[in-house]
Amino acid sequence: MIRIASILSLIVVACTASAKTVDKIVAIVNDQPITLTDIEKFKKKIASGGLVDDALLKLGDSKELVKDRNALLNQLIDEKLIDSEVKKKSMEVTIERVEQEIRNIAQNNGISRQQLTSALAQKGVSMSQYQDFIKTSLERQGLIEKEVTSKIRISDEDISSYYLAKKGPSASQTYEYTLSHIFLNPKNPGGDSAALERAKNVAEKLKSGQSFEKLAEQYSEDGNFTKGGALGTFHSGEMTKELQTAVRPLDTGDVSGIVKTAQGYQILKVNKRTLIADPKLEEEKENIRRVLYADAFKRQFKLWLNQRHEESFIRINGF
Repeated sequence: MIRIASILSLIVVACTASAKTVDKIVAIVNDQPITLTDIEKFKKKIASGGLVDDALLKLGDSKELVKDRNALLNQLIDEKLIDSEVKKKSMEVTIERVEQEIRNIAQNNGISRQQLTSALAQKGVSMSQYQDFIKTSLERQGLIEKEVTSKIRISDEDISSYYLAKKGPSASQTYEYTLSHIFLNPKNPGGDSAALERAKNVAEKLKSGQSFEKLAEQYSEDGNFTKGGALGTFHSGEMTKELQTAVRPLDTGDVSGIVKTAQGYQILKVNKRTLIADPKLEEEKENIRRVLYADAFKRQFKLWLNQRHEESFIRINGF
């Protein structure tokens, strides 16, 4: 809930005999103020590559962000909301955890703690300021991991669908089908025409919604009949031309029409259809997973932030 205040809130301090305005509160998030100075400092940090938690920066373009004060304010509001959630859920990290992270950072960069301290000092950052920054970053990361990241799942099916949508079907791609069938045998009394009539009768019952499995048990004339008419699992290249043509347009759960084969008449059900990916998909699989994950993270993170906005007190006073 955002409330626009009609009167600007000012921070004033006494300076000699008169009051002097030194800063302006441009927004309040729950009970935390955001001042004009906060926005200007934030802008300078982004522009100069200073200490900025990049968790939220992933949602937008930092180059465009520094050009827009309203966007900078919204970014700071989001940070306040995250920090409020950290406190609400008691997810503060200890100084020991902070120190461990600093040791890891120094080690990963092949430098000592003293060298890290010196490098920070050259940028005008004290070690205590850096500790505070690392503490806040770890707390935000922990919250985001719990509330957003842990709920994202990218399946192999998602990857295959993305690949097909972007690249189109490949000639080397095939499907694996798990099939059941109802077989009508023309060698039984009445010959071919009678078998076809029996097949038509079964097809009509299927159209009326009757169970494929029950009809298979009742009408299938397969000498090696198994329960439900289970036929087996086949690659598309392993089936006869007639069967392959019949099942190609079918998805999982679909039932074919009457299929004429050398053996007789068959009605097929696709119990499962699995894409067997071509080598190019396998090569690109992890890159696609990263793309899908990044997109999913942005969507889920924005949804989560929007919910926090709705649940919080936010008052914008303006610049």
